[in-house]
Amino acid sequence: MSRPLIVIPARFGSERLKGKMLLAETGKPLVQHTWEACKSVDGVDVLIATDHTDIVAAAEGFGAEVVMTDPAHPSGTARVAEAAKGRDATMVINCQGDEPEVEPDNIRKLIEGHDAAMREPRQAFISTLACPWPDDIDATNPNTVKVVTTNRGGAAEDALYFSRSIMPFPRTREHRPKMHIGLYAFHPDCLARFANMEPSSLAVTESLEQLTALEAGERVAVIMVERASPGIDTAEDYAAFVSRQKSGS
Repeated sequence: MSRPLIVIPARFGSERLKGKMLLAETGKPLVQHTWEACKSVDGVDVLIATDHTDIVAAAEGFGAEVVMTDPAHPSGTARVAEAAKGRDATMVINCQGDEPEVEPDNIRKLIEGHDAAMREPRQAFISTLACPWPDDIDATNPNTVKVVTTNRGGAAEDALYFSRSIMPFPRTREHRPKMHIGLYAFHPDCLARFANMEPSSLAVTESLEQLTALEAGERVAVIMVERASPGIDTAEDYAAFVSRQKSGS
C-alpha cells in the first residue's frame, strides 16, 4: 500500500563542515539522529540518499535503507528525486540529513498539510513549513530564511517570496517575519518536474532553490508550526548539539 516516503539527502562534502553526516561525538553518526526522528513518524517509509560509500556503510550499520546517488547533483532536491524515482509513494518529503533534532510532529503536520493543500482547487506544487520568528535569533542573519505569505486561511497559506534579507521591511511599524523551515513535501510527479527545472534568476541570486518554483508561477504552500529545530551547518552548531545531547535537553 502506498504511503509517504521521507528521503534524507546526506552529502559527504559539506562546504562548511565536511563529513558532518558521520560526526559521532554523541555515540551515533549525525545522520542517524535524523533518521531516528524520521522513523518515529507513523505510517511512513524512510530512505537515506547519499553520495559516499562511508555514509552507506554507516547507514547500513544502524539498519537504515540507503541508496547511492550521483555525486554531481547540484542540490539536495535532485538527490531526493533520484532516490525516489520508481518508488510507490503518495508523496515525498525532503528532510535534510543535518537536522538531527527535527521534530516528528512537524513532519506529521507537513504531511497532513500537503495532503490537504493537494485537495484544494489550486493544488500545491510544493509544501513547506514556517514558524513565528524566534526572539533569540537576529532577523538580519542571512543564514536564516524569511518567508512572506498570503493571509487567506485554508489548509496552508501561499508563499509570496522567500529571502535571506529581512522582509517585509519594517518601514512604518515593528514587524516580525516568519522563519522558513527547510522541510519540503512533493507529489512524486511534481518532485520530478522540479528537479528538472533550470534554476531561476532569483533562485541563483538568493541561493534558495524554492524560488525557482515561485518564479515559474507554481504554488508553494506554507504550513505554520510552533517552532523550528536547529540544523547543523558549522562546527559550533555541532558542538552545541553535542552539549544538548549530553545534558539531555
